Order: sequence, then structure tokens, then C-alpha cells
Amino acid sequence: MLKRPNFGGPRTHLRTSLHQSHSALAPSYCRRFREPLPGSLRPPTQTVNCLDQHVRKSPESVALIWERDEPGTEVRITYRELLETTCRLANTLKRHGIRRGDRVAIYMPVSPLAVAAMLACARVGAVHTVVFAGFSAESLAGRINDAKCKVVITFNQGLRGGRVVELKKIVDEAVKHCPTIQHVLVAHRTDNKVHMGRLDIPLEQEMAKEDTVCAPESMSSEDMLFLLYTSGSTGTPKGLVHTQAGYLLYAAVTHRLVFDYRPGDVFGCVADIGWITGHSYVVYGPLCNGATTVLFESTPVYPDAGRYWETVQRLKINQFYGAPTAVRLLLKYGDSWVKKYDRSSLRTLGSVGEPINYEAWEWLHKVVGDCRCTLVDTWWQTETGGICIAPRPSEEGAEILPGMAMRPFYGIVPILMDEKGNVVEGGDVSGALCLSQAWPGMARTIYGDHQRFLEAYFKPYPGYYFTGDGAYRTKGGYYQITGRMDDVINISGHRLGTAEIEDSMASHPAVAETAVIGYPHDIKGEAAFAFIVLKDNAGDPDLVVKEVRSAVANKIAKYAVPDQILVVKRLPKTRSGKVMRRLLRKIITGRVQDLGDTTTLEDPHVIMEILKVYQKYKDKQTAAQ
Repeated sequence: MLKRPNFGGPRTHLRTSLHQSHSALAPSYCRRFREPLPGSLRPPTQTVNCLDQHVRKSPESVALIWERDEPGTEVRITYRELLETTCRLANTLKRHGIRRGDRVAIYMPVSPLAVAAMLACARVGAVHTVVFAGFSAESLAGRINDAKCKVVITFNQGLRGGRVVELKKIVDEAVKHCPTIQHVLVAHRTDNKVHMGRLDIPLEQEMAKEDTVCAPESMSSEDMLFLLYTSGSTGTPKGLVHTQAGYLLYAAVTHRLVFDYRPGDVFGCVADIGWITGHSYVVYGPLCNGATTVLFESTPVYPDAGRYWETVQRLKINQFYGAPTAVRLLLKYGDSWVKKYDRSSLRTLGSVGEPINYEAWEWLHKVVGDCRCTLVDTWWQTETGGICIAPRPSEEGAEILPGMAMRPFYGIVPILMDEKGNVVEGGDVSGALCLSQAWPGMARTIYGDHQRFLEAYFKPYPGYYFTGDGAYRTKGGYYQITGRMDDVINISGHRLGTAEIEDSMASHPAVAETAVIGYPHDIKGEAAFAFIVLKDNAGDPDLVVKEVRSAVANKIAKYAVPDQILVVKRLPKTRSGKVMRRLLRKIITGRVQDLGDTTTLEDPHVIMEILKVYQKYKDKQTAAQ
């Protein structure tokens, strides 16, 4: 069993400056929260903490700024308006048979109505499961059926990057295979008409009939708040369960302290609400703290590569939180798109989703932040509910090291384990990253399969929560995430995180993106295969490859140099921007007939592009022999 949390700060065998700095913070931390925290967990529900309390104090404060797909068309929603919309939608759900404990699927892009749908479910005690509005009908149906949802809430269409997404058609196809669905509530993002069948209900028309007051359902702290599905190693999605009180508390406190949120700030997290980042740092955390939170509907490069920074200037965003993948993408376009816009409102920059390489960190810090913004590289997971390791909070002026998450948050006690299941002591060491005591925001189970939950997270290292990630701990006690344990390559007995190799390759000025995977090798046991994307005007690719090999040898060791390096135009990514390395692994191991689920790919055509390049590469190698 995990130990109970110690909220006075991390308690570990390492008495380092890291943990001493947190201990020094503990008294002020406690003083701040003796007073009612914005969103202090008063009964009866999440929505009271996220809406009602702010409406009582400052009803016309802006809760949401909807940054729509077309620049300059933002919409501001006050806390009063959001509460009224939430109550109308909650009453609509009740009128159509939704009760406490029922599951509701939300298949909507980032929008005020999507936020209201989440909060409306919480208002009536229903459990929402937001499905990213880019998943296929098959993926949507699988999640609906696993959760046994009664209702789906969707839009007629979506808009993203200037393109129309046929959401209703996808839902129509999905619900053909979903016997538990009783109603499909259809809102309108565009003026285009869509087919309305026997299950379909026009949402705005129904909401207009309802009262703007809906008494919140009284909930227990451990009642389910939402399910969120994440990919499993078996390929079957896992419906992770997050509950009421602990989750909201953790989201609110981490939002406030990691990002240095202050009343009146405009918080800009550009994640989609279909992911945990959107749940915790677009919706629940900011709203619990009474913040103004930005809903970003578009893409980083629509209509051009200056979109993020133009939005920062226009909305006067104070905290910007995004993914390293987007940063690396924008890097390719150069500094001019950033410097074109006024970013003086920015105070904190944040990175989320994967380890950020040194070059991307430096660019974000120096070019975007003008070397004056605090940059927090955050580590956490869908399973953790909120940020677990980040450079802040810390003592004022404490150092921040590039590309490193660094400091455990309050109550988070990380440990490193070796291959034999022993705790790795001291500094300048690596191992499997585990957490040794419980924390408020952690997932409670996998919906309908608690045994799988135990086996995935608690069986590998009994008594500890296994994150699935590897980490390095410095002599000073700081933590650096080295990548997924299944992204660790064992080359001739040397264990290497793929992120470490990728970082060294990405340091080359001509390299925009990298992805490294392991593949079987007759002599070494395993070898590294690297895919690289070059920047525009990168010069001779063969010369770049040669220089990249030299960089890896110099930064890590000669044994770390990938045996194979393939230059490609782009990498296979999910719609949230994560590289699908398992597809790359299947391409080079000749298992392209068994790619598995590719519905999360942003563009499936990328597979054929890489296959053609790889075949030419193999033909060239054969001819040279």
C-alpha cells in the first residue's frame, strides 16, 4: 500500500537543497491555505467551487476567452454567463433522463459549450468522459461502450486550422454500435445543416426552454467526477477514474503555485479539453481559482506561424502552457514570427506532455520569453491528475535548469528503482521513476477493471506507484525525465533513454525534430534507429547526418550513435502532437501489415510517405554492399 500523503513537503532519504527549499516554503504555504483557497472544497459540488462562489463575489469577471479558429474573433464569457449556461445544460440533461452516476460522452472541440457540458455533468452528479474531437467513430464507440454512456453531446461540425471537421457524421457512425446511447444532443458550431435522426436533439433549442438555476447535486469526496481514456500498452484504452475533492484540490493548488497565478491573470493553456491537460489546466484548476482561462480552438500555424504570439499580444496572456512538439515545430519557422508581436504580458512559460529538449527549451526561454519569464518544464500524467514535478514552486530566485522538471510538488515523494526492484539511493543516478506515497489528484482505478489498474501501476514495484517513466536524479536532488521505460534502449548492456539521444541530435542547428526507437540487433542485442526532420534550407542532408552522428558521440558516447538515421519530411503524430513511435518501430521491423489502431494519427498518409523513404534508403544500402 502507498503511504498517506505528507502535505508539509516531500519527505525522502535525500536531504538535499531541493527538499530543504521546499521545507522552507512549507510555513508560508500553510499560511496561504489557512485562508479559504479560491475553490476551497465546500460542498456540495465542483461547480459551486468553479462557478457559484465567483458569481457571488464578482459575477461579471471573465471566466473564458474563447480564441476561435479565425484570429481576432475571440468571445468572452463571464462567470455569471457560464453558470447560467451550465445550469440550462444541466436541466436539459435531467429532462432527458440523466441522473447521478450516469455517464455522458462529450465529443466537442474546445469551446465554452464544451466547458459548460463538463460542468453541467458535474452539477447533476453525472460522470463525464470527454473524447478528443479528432478520434474516429470506432474509437469513440469503444469509449462510449466501455463507459456505458447514456448520452453523447456534440457539435454539428468543428473548425480547426481553417478546415471543417464533420463531428456529427462521426457520432452518427459511432452510435450505430452503441446500444446504451439514448440521446445525442447536437449543438451548432457552424450554420451548416446536418442530418438529425431519432436519437438527435437540437441542444440550443432545448436549453432555451430551461431555467438558469439548477441546484447542485450533493456529492461525496470520492464519488466519480470523470473518466478519461488513455492508451494502454495492450492497445486497449484505459478509462481512468478521477474523483471529486482530491482532484479539484490538486488541480487548483498546482495551477496556482506552479504557474505563479495571481488574481486578474489571463491563463493561456493551449491544450485540447480532450486530454488531461485540458481538464486540469484549461477547465478545473483555473476556474476553481477564479481565473480567466483561454480556450484555444485553432492550431499553432493557422493562419501562420505567428498565431500563438499574436494571440498572446491580443489577449495579454500572462501564463502560456503548451507542448514541446509545438515549440519544435515553430522553431523551424525562425524567430521573426515571435518577435513580430508584443509578448511583454507573459510572466510564466510552461512545457507539458513530454521531455523538452535543450534547444527547444533555450528557444522558448530566450526568444519567446526574452530571458525574463520563468520557464517550468512540468512532469505529470493522466493518472496523476496534476503536475507532480516542476521547477516551481521553490524559494524565490531558486535556479531553474534547462530541460529538467527538477522539484517534486508538495506531497509528491519520488524514488528511483533499479532493475531488481531495489531503491536507488543518492545523486547522479538513474532508474525507474516511482512515487512512494499517495497524493490527492491520483486516479483511483481503471473503470470496470481494477485488477488492470493494480497490475499496471502497483505490481511492477510493490508498495510504490510505477509511473512507467525513467528518470535521472542529479547530485543536487533534481529530477530529469529520461523518457518512457519502453523507450529505453539497451545497447550492448548500456541502457539509454531515447529522449537523451533525441536531445543530442536536436542540438544540431539544421535539425527540427527527432524520434529514436530501438530495434533488434544480432550483435548488440538492440540498436538505435533515428528519424530526423530537417529545417528548411538545412543544406546537404548527408552532411547533416554525418554531423548529427558526431554530435551524439560527443554529447553521450560512441555507443549511443544510432546505427541508422533516416531523413523524413515529418513524423507520425497524434492530434495532440505526440510522436507515435510504435508505428516507426513497426515500419523498420517489417510489421506494416499490423500497425494496430492508427485512428489518433493527425494524418494517416504520413505512414506511406515514411515507408517510401525507408524503402529507398534500404535499396541504397543494398546497392552499396
